[in-house]
Amino acid sequence: MKAIVDCNSFYCSCERLFQPQLDDKPVVVLSNNDGCIISRSDEAKAFGVAMAGPYFLAKPLIEKHNVATFSSNYNLYGDLSWRVMETLRILVGAENVEVYSVDEAFLDLDEFAQGNLEEAGIRIRETVEQWTGIKVSVGIAPTKVLSKVANHLAKKNKIATQCVVVLDTKEKIDKALQDTPVGEVWGVGRQYEQKLLDMHAIFTAYDLTKKTAEWAHKNLGGVVGIRLLKELQGEPVNEIGLQLTEKKMIATTRMFGSPVKDIADIKEAVATYTSKAAEKLRRQQSAANIISVFVVPREQSHNTRFRHGPTLSTYVTLPVATSSTHELIKPAVKLVDKLYENGRLYKKAGVMLSGLVPDDTIQANLFVAEKHNGKRMLMDMIDNINFSQRDDVLKFAASGTKRDWKMRMELRSPRYTTRWEELYQVK
Repeated sequence: MKAIVDCNSFYCSCERLFQPQLDDKPVVVLSNNDGCIISRSDEAKAFGVAMAGPYFLAKPLIEKHNVATFSSNYNLYGDLSWRVMETLRILVGAENVEVYSVDEAFLDLDEFAQGNLEEAGIRIRETVEQWTGIKVSVGIAPTKVLSKVANHLAKKNKIATQCVVVLDTKEKIDKALQDTPVGEVWGVGRQYEQKLLDMHAIFTAYDLTKKTAEWAHKNLGGVVGIRLLKELQGEPVNEIGLQLTEKKMIATTRMFGSPVKDIADIKEAVATYTSKAAEKLRRQQSAANIISVFVVPREQSHNTRFRHGPTLSTYVTLPVATSSTHELIKPAVKLVDKLYENGRLYKKAGVMLSGLVPDDTIQANLFVAEKHNGKRMLMDMIDNINFSQRDDVLKFAASGTKRDWKMRMELRSPRYTTRWEELYQVK
């Protein structure tokens, strides 16, 4: 049996953990630059606060109902996510855990749940909450897709289900699929949902299970559609830990805190984003052959808060694949010169690394003396120091020191678990 453990309103739960006075109170968390709402507590949902809606539009409703509002605190969220995932690894074994996202993980329960599956789910839920303070929902079923259906039902009525739903019989599975709109099925998406509704009169997940593999290949994206159908029908296809986890492309992008006009500020931002992307690259032991840079100018109009011009982008193919930050920053900053237009205001910039290869298979340049091992040791040392100290204690000069272009985080809570000066104080 497979399970998925999904943190309930994860970002909001992280904020509540250190502010218990917010339990049972409406809470929302904002996206980068305090632009949109990306996490809502159940109480905020009940007041009609929309997901992914612009903050400035929701602000009157938020103020009316005294909704606690926070800027994204990714240092805190990342640390608490790690604690949740480590707890799951201790419970069921690291080899039986597949981290799917910052707040979700699939588990293989074949060894862990020898008896009652519902009791196993409750034990997992209670242990995670006791050890980390984060509340989770658990869905258990024969396949990953069905476990997502179970988890959706567990979250739909938290009190009745105790945040745990087990689909271990055909009768339970059929009933669950009949109660699940086809658009709620993991992997269907909005585009396919509309197509299934309009062209094939498929309204529920149960309706979809009545189709054939040939039909799924034609109408649900080929092999991916066949796998989705088989999993819905109870046949495991995506086993725990067997999926390719390495990304084929790595990107880092942010909105500026306010529109930027100076090319020096844009270059600092691009250098900083390149450093972040290079860290991600080294984390999966890869190197990049291609680096792309893009900027988004602000549209020249009176109402410009959420309007922007066309994205401008360019790229360069590197002579040798690399994961060294300084070897990526240099071409990235040069690309800014090709995109920048004097006098324009810019709202956003980003860096994308592609053409990824394993870093132990890099083909050296015959005409250039390489010191790959020395560079990798230097990068590992910088990564280790920055990871332990946080906030880019070591940074390249091209990234700047003042960083006036940084995104807004006016409502960010303290980073309780990752900064000595911001540790939670118990009185």
